[in-house]
Amino acid sequence: MTEQAPQSRAAGASVETLLEALPYIREFHGRTVVIKYGGAAMIDEQLRDEFATDVVLLKYVGLNPVIVHGGGPEISRYMDRMGLEVKFHEGLRVSDAETVEVAKMVLVGKLNSEIVQRLNRRGQPAVGLAGEDGSLFEVAPVANADQVGFVGTVQRVDVDVLNHIAADYIPVIASSASDRDGQSYNVNADEAAGKVAAALGAHKAIFLTDVEGWRADADDEGSLISRATIYEVEDALEGIEGGMRPKLQACVDAIRGGAQSAHIIDGRKPHSLLLELFTDAGIGTMVTP
Repeated sequence: MTEQAPQSRAAGASVETLLEALPYIREFHGRTVVIKYGGAAMIDEQLRDEFATDVVLLKYVGLNPVIVHGGGPEISRYMDRMGLEVKFHEGLRVSDAETVEVAKMVLVGKLNSEIVQRLNRRGQPAVGLAGEDGSLFEVAPVANADQVGFVGTVQRVDVDVLNHIAADYIPVIASSASDRDGQSYNVNADEAAGKVAAALGAHKAIFLTDVEGWRADADDEGSLISRATIYEVEDALEGIEGGMRPKLQACVDAIRGGAQSAHIIDGRKPHSLLLELFTDAGIGTMVTP
């Protein structure tokens, strides 16, 4: 009896977790969740497998997950190998013509297909897309193009393309696009995810990153902001630098467009996606209207 007690406790904890998740599964059934996939969750082999399993589970329990992915570390690694300078300005990759071509090669030719394959192997068919496919993204140069080069901003998302695919498949979107003249642009994946969530009127937009969430003090791990309104985020945006700025702006974009909430979570934690969606405590930062 004594030897079975730990197993019984573990089984009891699993049942409690399932019971806790049940009302959330019921609430989210049939809802669209846009997930920005990036950072360590795309690098660590175990985290990649867990992410794919989590997304497939979401589809099985009745949610409609839409993945928008970047690939910053992998792009930087290939640029280093090719002797290209890696530079960022206000969280955006400074992109000349060579940088854009490398980014497109990595995002579309390598990472997108790998994500699709992982999802397919777990029993849910997925379809890989880039901004050019079906004219999914209409883009234009960002306002500070003189400082960052060929970086595009998403002006329109063709939801007809996504709705058609998402009915039967998991869309996996690479943050790459071209304008009407065929000029390729590097598109920040956070922005792309926010615009996709807005266009779809997603129930939630979730951004996986490499920190616990939004901190009042970027250097103080104890200053995590667990909940904020878009008004609080907008007031703070001017004073925020680095990679957190486009994530917070994307949260605002998503909610202004109709998403009910946006979440910035730590993708380094195993099953962070499920913890945020299906537990009472959640993790990271939640931004609400």
